[in-house]
Amino acid sequence: MTTVEGYLRLLRLPRVLDKTGLSRSSLYEKIASGDFPKPVRLGTDAKSVGWPEHEVDGWIQNAIRRRDGDEA
Repeated sequence: MTTVEGYLRLLRLPRVLDKTGLSRSSLYEKIASGDFPKPVRLGTDAKSVGWPEHEVDGWIQNAIRRRDGDEA
């Protein structure tokens, strides 16, 4: 999947937290339970991760659908 601009973009943790409004601990709880996309490792350093922006945006869109009663 590509974005409107025609390229994929990975978001680092601060941007994901900002976009979703989640706390760090809530984000990782949702990842562990399968309710949020898993991060992509950036290189060999396990501490360097990012999330595909379209997956984060999809999670936000699904949250809005659930709020509005349209199960995703």
